[in-house]
Amino acid sequence: MPSNNELPHYYYDDYTIWKGEWELIEGIPYAMTPSPVFRHQFISQKIGRYLDESLDDCPDCQALAALDWIVSEDTVLQPDNMVICYAPEGDFLTRPPALVFEILSPSTAKKDRMTKFRIYQQEGVLWYCLVDPEKQLIEIYKRVAGRYIKQGEVGRERYLFDLEHCQISLDFSMIWPT
Repeated sequence: MPSNNELPHYYYDDYTIWKGEWELIEGIPYAMTPSPVFRHQFISQKIGRYLDESLDDCPDCQALAALDWIVSEDTVLQPDNMVICYAPEGDFLTRPPALVFEILSPSTAKKDRMTKFRIYQQEGVLWYCLVDPEKQLIEIYKRVAGRYIKQGEVGRERYLFDLEHCQISLDFSMIWPT
């Protein structure tokens, strides 16, 4: 097995020419394959819809589906759903979202729970939510004093996210397929 020094290290310029869906994390490419399954897309669509509706009265924040967030020259992430509370500069994000949802799947769960958790915490994402479609649970973390503190697990309850600029109240009973 090659050591880290023997592996290629990629950058944003490399990333921009790759075909297909990718994330770049600390110079290592991660293929976003296989494509998300029905349940993943259904839940993501519902989260996006309810986030957007919750922000109707908040002129400072907006809900987004997967979009490149250029964290650094060698790290580009695509959260499943997010809320930003600033006007982006350019076509992609270069600053952290305030709220991120990652929908777990067998192929991404480890990366979402460990690698992205660490990066989101380090980069200042205020709220991080891990959505488990199998258990129909959302683990909710809030960044306090630079560290994520678990706020709880929600299944079919309503949860209030305070984004400083606005508040989002989500009824999670509405996101699960029947």
